Amino acid sequence: MTMPATRGKPLQLFDSMTRMLREFVPVRAGKAGIYSCGPTVYNYAHLGNLRAYLFTDTLRRVLLFKGYAVTQVMNITDVGHLTSDADAGEDKMEKAAAQQHRSVWDIARHYTDAFLADMAALNILPPDHQPKATDHIQGMIDFNRKLEAAGHTYLLPDGLYFDTSTVPDYGRLGRLDIEGQKAGARVADTHGKRNPTDFCLWRKSPADSRRLMEWDSPWGTGAPGWHLECSEMSLRFLGAPFDIHTGGIDHRQVHHCNEVAQNMGFLGNGDAGVRYWLHNEFLVLGDDKMSKSKGGFLRLQTVLDQGIHPLVYRYFCLQASYRKPLEFGWEGLKGAGAGLKRIHLRVAELAARAGADTATRLRDAVANPLTADVAALSTPLADGARRYLADLDAALSDDLNTPRALAALNTLLADDALAATDALRLAALFELVLGIRLLAMTADDLNLRAKDAALTDDRISALIEERNLARKNRDFARADAIRDELDAGGVLIKDGPQGTTWEWKPA
Repeated sequence: MTMPATRGKPLQLFDSMTRMLREFVPVRAGKAGIYSCGPTVYNYAHLGNLRAYLFTDTLRRVLLFKGYAVTQVMNITDVGHLTSDADAGEDKMEKAAAQQHRSVWDIARHYTDAFLADMAALNILPPDHQPKATDHIQGMIDFNRKLEAAGHTYLLPDGLYFDTSTVPDYGRLGRLDIEGQKAGARVADTHGKRNPTDFCLWRKSPADSRRLMEWDSPWGTGAPGWHLECSEMSLRFLGAPFDIHTGGIDHRQVHHCNEVAQNMGFLGNGDAGVRYWLHNEFLVLGDDKMSKSKGGFLRLQTVLDQGIHPLVYRYFCLQASYRKPLEFGWEGLKGAGAGLKRIHLRVAELAARAGADTATRLRDAVANPLTADVAALSTPLADGARRYLADLDAALSDDLNTPRALAALNTLLADDALAATDALRLAALFELVLGIRLLAMTADDLNLRAKDAALTDDRISALIEERNLARKNRDFARADAIRDELDAGGVLIKDGPQGTTWEWKPA
């Protein structure tokens, strides 16, 4: 997007390191670099995972909206991540390969493709760089060599470890109780570690067996530690320091604390190499977070199987602050679908009033948020319309306050005093940040046909038209019979001021 980087209010972001809102001041004027912890591709991404990527997509869109040239890096972890985020358990990739009787490379390829498909379905912008861990093994070895030369490592029989006592204030990001961990270590088996918080940089293969993925190194044949991957790839692609590192709140306590330590050791200047740490909260089911390890997790395909469009899940997530736990429920998701459909119906009305040429021009103008000209879209706007643009900017500047942005969108769409062209232009500007395809889709596009539905879209439309005519002729028996037929076919119809709409009921 093209616009001055100083436009609007200063962007305030909640930095996990300081636990404070901080004004975003980029390392390099007019530019912003983001590193987002990507998926470990041993299974499908669950809805909680996808909430994290929707958050980072919103962050990126907001920075673009405000005029920054954004570079986003998101890694693919295809080796090294154990079943515990610390140094315990099996490698997740190797465990999945054994369970599914497939090669580890096939596992990585399949679940990477599935992840990218989910990203596209949710209208998440692809990152500028998406490096795979297995393509950067030599870089990780070189990274470890530098840590070793600087005195930050030691060797144990099972691998090379980072000595966390060699960097100041280890665990500050996670507010870790280091003294408490030391006390616990007096009675715990630490397997030779100098400090309970020390972590593995290179894991040696067992002497009596081979790993499915292993490489030669100065510390023996083996594989890199998970934490090492993100440090090497983030600094390689973004340099040091870079602006923003994102991840789920579960990364804050271990994974990102270890990244901070590695970066400080590698850079050698007491700097962690990252200016802002941003973390999104969990998606929860009842009182528990969503987790693959417990089995039966919900994925995007589960939503599609219920006849719910993937953008409904995007809208559902936008209704809450990224920093607050979000409770998942089918009724809540259905409510989000109804709300999104109302928005699309109103935008379609505005498009019809503004004219096909105007609607097409605005749709094309926001088709690619990476190149959209926000300044041109903002001019001309009548004075009464500009306040909605200010409302949008104020919401975004308040730590990506998407619930407030959605409220502003609904208010402007209900403002009959706005000229249709201005209202549609504003909708296009909101679309750049929200990503819910306001101009590229219609309300009917949100109706996904259930797999076992016997009714076609054309048949449903014909029945609704017949029902409307029956109601007009006061033939309420026939109207009720049609409603019953649609209901039996899995179709929910709703009568409102804009007419009758329909959607597939969850299975």
